[in-house]
Amino acid sequence: MKKILITGALGQIGSELTGKLRDIYGEDQVIATDIRENDSAASKSGPFEILDVMDAKAMGEIARKHKVDTIMHMAALLSATAETKPVFAWNLNMGGLMNALETAREMNCQFFTPSSIGAFGPNTPKDNTPQDTIQRPTTMYGVNKVAGELLTDYYFHRFGVDTRGVRFPGLISYTTPPGGGTTDYAVEIYYEATKRGRYTSYIDKGTYMDMMYMPDALDAIVNLMEADPSKLIHRNAFNVTAMSFDPEEIAAEIKKHIPEFELTYEVDPVRQTIAESWPNSIDASAASEEWGFKAKYDLSSMTADMLEKLGKK
Repeated sequence: MKKILITGALGQIGSELTGKLRDIYGEDQVIATDIRENDSAASKSGPFEILDVMDAKAMGEIARKHKVDTIMHMAALLSATAETKPVFAWNLNMGGLMNALETAREMNCQFFTPSSIGAFGPNTPKDNTPQDTIQRPTTMYGVNKVAGELLTDYYFHRFGVDTRGVRFPGLISYTTPPGGGTTDYAVEIYYEATKRGRYTSYIDKGTYMDMMYMPDALDAIVNLMEADPSKLIHRNAFNVTAMSFDPEEIAAEIKKHIPEFELTYEVDPVRQTIAESWPNSIDASAASEEWGFKAKYDLSSMTADMLEKLGKK
């Protein structure tokens, strides 16, 4: 990677990915784009362009203007929000991905886009979910992600585009506020614990989902993109994970630092149904074997770091 274009650079992952890549490759080598601009470091610390990813012409013009050789397509509507706007979710998630892949094909760019555990469904094995298994999601977001996995595979096999990707679990960050995902309770709980000492969870007790701390997620992207392509058997949609827990377990860890913390429940039927259709835990052995994936943070070390960082923030 020498010159990188990021779509959705002000989003959940993109905002932190932009900073990490600029630290590694240089501020001028990473072109951040989003449909809006704000005062964040992602839009101010290096080149920034306004881009609607559904505008194929504009995307191509920006890519050619900056002579990029890598595209990281992060723009997407997340799971819970997509259920409220399914048609818009399809148009944005799939139309934007097609435009990004076409730009990558035309410019011979390396390409990354994330998939998700949302690509799995209620018939997928729930525990230690395999890399290759049945995928019949029951959400628009999940349908988008399965279609996206197939589409990026197609562009590799049909056109030789160097496509790569991972299936992210829920991502937890002290930098970026929640953005409409089903797993966002695991972010909100830290914010509310720090601010108010209590949290009302929309996900029910006993509901396990895979999670990952953002520093591990960013490392996974960089390491996969730098990996030897001859060793990548799957290329796209690698399972990655760091931990699996339910709301009671994350609350127990928080109480080690904030003993008075209280957890209550007001279950959201929509997000609870989505959560129950996803795996309890997944098998990331393919990512480990093919490009050396290994997470550094577990629930205990992540909790300590989150509460320390949010306390300062």
